[in-house]
Amino acid sequence: MDRDHDWPLIAEAEDDGYGGTDPGRHMQAVEQDEVDRFWLKVRRHADGRASVYGVRRARWGGIDWRGGVVLAAGEDIATAIRRIGDALDLPDRLIRECIADLPAVELA
Repeated sequence: MDRDHDWPLIAEAEDDGYGGTDPGRHMQAVEQDEVDRFWLKVRRHADGRASVYGVRRARWGGIDWRGGVVLAAGEDIATAIRRIGDALDLPDRLIRECIADLPAVELA
């Protein structure tokens, strides 16, 4: 099974816990594992099912907290993104960014 082919990525967001404004220091902090890193990803199968998953990687010790869900076709993906993001205690801005990255849908 080729995950990228069978379950293509339709939305994603990633960020880290760096709170400063200096880009050079930010890069250094990421390279030296001084910040938490987190991401959310959404994949959709051709049959309409969707996979929503997230990771929170702790800065010290390399511990990962992971969570995800597989949704039946037609289930609310944005609600699942919020649920997974909240369960992993991800920043609200990251959750909103992932929801905003979902493909547009035509409203009836």
